[in-house]
Amino acid sequence: MTTTTPARTTMRMAALVSEIRRVVDRGLAPDLTAYLVGERLAPHLGAPDLLTPAQQEGDPERYRQHVLHAESDGSFSVVALVWLPGQETCIHDHVAWCVAGVHQGQENERRYRLSPGPDAARLVATEEVVNGQGEVCGFAPPGDIHKVRNSCPTKAISVHVYGADVARLGTSIRRVYTLPVD
Repeated sequence: MTTTTPARTTMRMAALVSEIRRVVDRGLAPDLTAYLVGERLAPHLGAPDLLTPAQQEGDPERYRQHVLHAESDGSFSVVALVWLPGQETCIHDHVAWCVAGVHQGQENERRYRLSPGPDAARLVATEEVVNGQGEVCGFAPPGDIHKVRNSCPTKAISVHVYGADVARLGTSIRRVYTLPVD
């Protein structure tokens, strides 16, 4: 994953950040915060004035992360992920709650659960989800293990809101899983 931090934001993105700030400042439980942030994000997805052209640029080598906003107190970040066809993440979980909404194209997500075994833990695939433009999903650790892939023939763009300072951390990924998968 490559990361860039665009210097400019759109008026629509500034309005969305303000809406997210009002939710996060309520100090609710992580799963409820993610749900309410998802409600705020959904109406903006697909709007042509949400992202600048530079914030929609991909990378031919790997999916690209554009940090759009990091709250000064570290309470949340907004990121655009740009996926060219076939690009995917590793199997991972997160440092904080997350909301992801598809702005353009579609994303395939495979969810997993960690299963203890007699010799070693394994990952068990639990669900395969296809999220299209305008769809939002959210989650909070623990139990947020997944892999995301762009399996469509065109570029996909998603907007993610994390309950952490991604600009400082560099990523929202807490752990990468290399365990056997059932």
